[in-house]
Amino acid sequence: MTQRLLPGLLIATAVLAAGLIVAFAIGRYPVGLGELLDVLWSRATGQQPSASEATQNVVLLVRGPRVIAAALVGAALAVAGAAFQGLFRNPLVSPDILGASSGAALGAVLGIYFSLGIIGIEILAFGGGLIAVAAVYGIGATLQSRDPILILVLTGVVIGSLLGAGVGLVKYLADPYNQLPAMTFWLLGSLAATDAADLIPLAGPIALGTIVLVALRWRMNVMSLPEEEARALGVPTGPMRIAIVAAATLVTSASVAAAGVIGWVGLVVPHLARALVGPDFPKLLPTCALLGGGFLLLIDTLARTIAPIEVPLGILTAVIGTPFFIWLLAGMQRNWS
Repeated sequence: MTQRLLPGLLIATAVLAAGLIVAFAIGRYPVGLGELLDVLWSRATGQQPSASEATQNVVLLVRGPRVIAAALVGAALAVAGAAFQGLFRNPLVSPDILGASSGAALGAVLGIYFSLGIIGIEILAFGGGLIAVAAVYGIGATLQSRDPILILVLTGVVIGSLLGAGVGLVKYLADPYNQLPAMTFWLLGSLAATDAADLIPLAGPIALGTIVLVALRWRMNVMSLPEEEARALGVPTGPMRIAIVAAATLVTSASVAAAGVIGWVGLVVPHLARALVGPDFPKLLPTCALLGGGFLLLIDTLARTIAPIEVPLGILTAVIGTPFFIWLLAGMQRNWS
């Protein structure tokens, strides 16, 4: 396992490093690798950089916050996806399975509809995600079943559909000239408006939720077993499930609040990470974080350079995620036959 872990982590680290370099260097104002290293080293040591003032502003003020946000959001969605897939023992599960993304989307479009500032929109998006998951869990807890995980998944699908209808209603009532374009662009996912002030509200919840998941990494291995076996090993499955879902929802809601709805990252990246280091969560979670951050950095760089206008992130992740999903279904079909 150790022989498999080291190459996997090296590959994941290389993907993140490549994503960081590409994100900083490529754009309408190209930045050479030497200039980039000069600016970052001078910033870290307090020395005066030799790069021009324009280059410093591009690296530190324009691309810096966006690069950090992309790495955080990608890592958070990937870690949440791995947690949900292990908890529900289903490789097709993604972070929005319990309605977190739909709830956050409804909160955000309500904030746009009422013309709130960016902080107000993020607070409503964050609260909407948590309320959605609380509703799913509350309804699931009242329904007695031999398979509580299946009930949670089905309840999440139903609540997500209801919240999606709420988003559609708010868009229908919105001002078609100002509010509706903003809602549509946000729902497709974007980091274009990210600045330094957005990083603390984003990093805080992601750090808290990720710390909880990392602390529970050994128990998450047991939770991926059937319910009866996990209980036989002494793991309190009910409280543990609540803690894992709450932490994964926290990082998902924070990501959606800051960057909009970005699908497929939480589905695709955990499978790639498992191919590198296996299903053991102490190895899987850090690999997911590295791969997820690098993956979204590369996607975000492509989004702002592939066309004269910026392409929403959700469109690009769907273009990549859809064929991957079909390939995954085909592989599962071969296993079933």
